[in-house]
Parts: sequence; C-alpha cells; structure tokens
Amino acid sequence: MTGTHARKLLDENLSTIQDGILRMGSMVEEQIKRAVHVLKERDVNMARQVVEADDRVDQLRYRLEAECLRTIATQQPAARDLRRIIAAMHMAVEMERMADHATGIAEITIRMGGEPHIKPLIDIPRMQEVVVEMLNGVLDAYVKTDVALAQAVAKRDDEMDALYNQILRELLTYMMADSKIVSRATYLLWVAHNLERIGDRVTNLCERVIFTATGELSDIQDSTAVGG
Repeated sequence: MTGTHARKLLDENLSTIQDGILRMGSMVEEQIKRAVHVLKERDVNMARQVVEADDRVDQLRYRLEAECLRTIATQQPAARDLRRIIAAMHMAVEMERMADHATGIAEITIRMGGEPHIKPLIDIPRMQEVVVEMLNGVLDAYVKTDVALAQAVAKRDDEMDALYNQILRELLTYMMADSKIVSRATYLLWVAHNLERIGDRVTNLCERVIFTATGELSDIQDSTAVGG
C-alpha cells in the first residue's frame, strides 16, 4: 500500500468516526430536549419513549468504539490522528452517559405520574438550553480542533452550576414552607442534578478536544481558573 493510499484510507476512517460522533451528539441533544419537554408537559407516555430510545445511543457508542479500535489496529495512526481517535472513544462514552442522565429525567417524569408541578418550570428549561448550547459548541470545537472554543464552552459550566444552586435554594425554601410538596420538590431537584451532570460531561468533552490539539490532558477547570 502506498503512502498516499494509506493516508487516504486513514482520512476516510477518521471522517467516518467524526460523522459518528456528530450523529451521536445530535441524538443526545434530542434526548435532552425531549426529556425536559416531557417533564414540562408531564407526559408519562412520551417519557417512556425517551427511555426506550436510550438503547439507540448505546448501540451507536459500541459501533463507534469498534470503528476506532479497527482503525487503530489496521491503520496504525500516530500523533494527532491517534489522539483524535482516542478522544473520540472517550467522547462516545461521555455522550452515552449524557443520554443516561436524560433517561433519568424521563424516568423521574414517569415516577411523578402526571402530578402537577409545585411551580412553573423556568430555571430547569434554562439549564437545558445552556447545556444544549454547550454540547453544540464543543462538537463544533471538535470538528475544528479549536482549543479556544473548547475553553470558552467549558467556562459556561459555571452558568450551569449557578442555575443548579439557584434551583436548590428555591426548592429547599418550598420544602421548608410546605412538607406536603417535599417529594415533588425532590423530583425536580433530581432533574436539575441530572442536567448539572450533563454540563460536567460536556466539560470532559472539551478536555478531549484540547487533548487532540495539544497532546495535553488536564482538568480544564484548573487550567481556565483565574490565575491558573
């Protein structure tokens, strides 16, 4: 096999892997949006559909991992190409876990059984919007191997933490005022926690994008901290 042909084949494999990561990201985005939508609408039947759809994300993760391993074994990539493949494997795992968190939100909706919310949902949908924007941003950074963009996306996790803490304080206030709504407030707190964890996992994706570009893997929160 000539060097030119080998490079072309590797590029095709890398493109296949990238397409798979983007497709998985799209699936995960849809799961997150649907999970929060069914929560808002208290739609138990649609929540079950969200839970069932999680299997498709799992299957894509396994196919991506198999493609990555096959490419490493047959093409023997080096330097940035190898880092890109390794990063993709880790990203597939992280996104599969994001989908698990979305499934957790749908399962909470099922457990609530259509009970009315204790208050209009404002901050939880906002958390969903921010984390979806973060996911889209890091996938863009992944395609472009853009370190600055990955770092900017990671910084937005502070927004997620602030929203989560705001929800926590508000729900605790509701629970102290009325013991009858403790279980419903707790469900919403679990939802917010799942969204906060998705934000953390997007930050992990940002770290992998930076690793691809630089070969360095570190806690991005440390590297982007003031004075860090």
